[in-house]
Amino acid sequence: SLLFFANIIRRSWVLPAAGVALLGISSFLIAGVYPGLIQQFQVKPSESSREAPYIQRNIEGTRAAYGLDKVEVKDYSAVVDTSAGQLADDAATISNIRLMDPNVLSATFRQLQQLKPYYTFNESLDIDRYTIDGVTRDMVVAVREINIDGNPNRNWINDHLVYTHGFGFVGSFGNIQDIDGKPVFSVGGIPPQGVLGDFQPRIYFGEKNPEYSIIGGTTDGEAVEFDYPDDASANGQKNYTYTGKGGVPMGSIFSRLLFAIKYQEQRMLLSNLINADTKIIFDRDPRLRVAKVAPWLKLDGDPYPAIVDNRIQWVIDGYTTSSGYPYSRTVDVSGATTDALNINSNPLTAIPNSTINYIRNSVKATVDAYDGTVTLYAWDEKDPVLASWMKAFPGIVKAKSEMSKDLISHVRYPEDLFRVQRDVLSLYHVKNANAFYGGQDFWRVPRDPSTLGANAGAQPPYYYTLQLPGEKKASFAITTPFVPRGGRENLSAFAVVNSDPGDDYGKFTVLQLQRSTNVAGPSQVASNFEANPTVALSLSLLRQGGSDVVLGNLLTLPVGGGLLYVQPVYVRATANTAAYPLLQKVLVSFGEKIGFDDTLKGALDQVFGGDAGSTNLPPSSGSGSGDTPGSSNDLASALASAQSALADAQAALAKGDFAAYGKAQDRLKAAIAAAVAAQNR
Repeated sequence: SLLFFANIIRRSWVLPAAGVALLGISSFLIAGVYPGLIQQFQVKPSESSREAPYIQRNIEGTRAAYGLDKVEVKDYSAVVDTSAGQLADDAATISNIRLMDPNVLSATFRQLQQLKPYYTFNESLDIDRYTIDGVTRDMVVAVREINIDGNPNRNWINDHLVYTHGFGFVGSFGNIQDIDGKPVFSVGGIPPQGVLGDFQPRIYFGEKNPEYSIIGGTTDGEAVEFDYPDDASANGQKNYTYTGKGGVPMGSIFSRLLFAIKYQEQRMLLSNLINADTKIIFDRDPRLRVAKVAPWLKLDGDPYPAIVDNRIQWVIDGYTTSSGYPYSRTVDVSGATTDALNINSNPLTAIPNSTINYIRNSVKATVDAYDGTVTLYAWDEKDPVLASWMKAFPGIVKAKSEMSKDLISHVRYPEDLFRVQRDVLSLYHVKNANAFYGGQDFWRVPRDPSTLGANAGAQPPYYYTLQLPGEKKASFAITTPFVPRGGRENLSAFAVVNSDPGDDYGKFTVLQLQRSTNVAGPSQVASNFEANPTVALSLSLLRQGGSDVVLGNLLTLPVGGGLLYVQPVYVRATANTAAYPLLQKVLVSFGEKIGFDDTLKGALDQVFGGDAGSTNLPPSSGSGSGDTPGSSNDLASALASAQSALADAQAALAKGDFAAYGKAQDRLKAAIAAAVAAQNR
């Protein structure tokens, strides 16, 4: 700058040029060379200690920003030895082991509960819990939504004025099956029947509805909308006229003209089925409706239906986020919330692409399936981001105290929040700056070994009821295992978040295994299952002759002083397009022991010396669906015959007796055919 002032006295281009050159050189030295020298000669020789204060701030800021500052880490000295009666003290967990996998059962629900082609269920079902006779039970739940693509007689009137809504709520118990491996339904059928009481069953707002429906009108005083099939009616169906408060009136010619222009449909102006009482409903997806009311919220990818105060409500978790929290690590939300379930199941979508460094589940939202009413409740009333939005948009979010008791009983800890938190926790369970710098104790989520995941993505979190060691009672929780970051697959830790409403809701507990203990992780357990001769032979036989084996969710359970793995095994006929998965076997692993049986109790007893101590396991129900009760026994007999024939064939081949080998092969084919026939019954 002095050179520029000197140029006032001595006018020349030399001094300004020299000034520019000096400015460039000094900028290069100060901004580039000097920091590099400091990094090379002062920081790197003692990098861990120099950066420790900044790393520590990052650790503390990140844990606070993602709600992980109160995570309770407990050392868990997992045993691997087994003995008789070892699970006697874990009755609350063992009796609630969920064998019904919501990611497998959609086809089963469709075949047993869809009833008509113009209905459908989501590809991935949901897990919730209901209290029956004073006992809270985990259930696989879904709603029967309308599917106009399945209607064989499609036209504009049928698509938009007749088939306007779905009908019914379907739930099955999570821990029991009937004698043939079908789920036992707690509620189902049309009209709905079961143990969950009376409720409004009509689904006008859901995830599968048409773009718009025209409702509430009549023709000659008769209802126009198809309600549900009814054999007792003269025309085989019940019709219905919508009476709810949802929808926009379109009885006037002006309204009809506006909507005709919007949807490019002239029949809205010409149809005599549209009258003064007619309404039109649109924007029917629950997430879309909440997003229009509160566009400042990020929404969980998995709305779930619940019967609340005698109505079906969609429950959606809303998040407030920020990217400006001091010292906190930035996370790519889309990547953190993607796992095997998101990759392979279209209805589930992760939070939209964005990077954040702060998140709170600040809002619980509901959408009424009958009239579309959107209600927002302030779930985290201490969240400053939510407080700011509520000041900007007063009256939109209700107080938490206004939530009904019934609604609170169906609140879950949200999946996408847990996915983000476990992604962060895989690094930030390390609280010491020097240990964090070393990076020797970082974790990752294991690959999903189920048929759904096929080891292609991270194992999704699972909801189920369990009682942690040292806890006084069982709770509904969301869980995930961790394995070491790198190539090893042994278990490092097991994380659980309490999802029961009350003081312990959101309590985040991590059972951390001793580093010297080698407990198999999910991928290793799945590999051990397939390598076991008995299991491998049975699965191989089940996979032949037009059948397919579907491996369900591999659950991790901290019981018996160690880690128990349980995986349901379903069988599905491939030659029959109407076939659906049936629970036929249960795989169990504890330490080095493996159990494989038709029932959970049988598999547990194989592992724990003939008596696991689990005396209160729920029994299989009766035939339940009117099918042949003996089909399960027939299947077991056919599999035994197949095993015998295979052994005889191998023995004959070893002796060079090809005649006996041919006869054994014929017996094997007949046994496989009998097994397929028994499975299809």
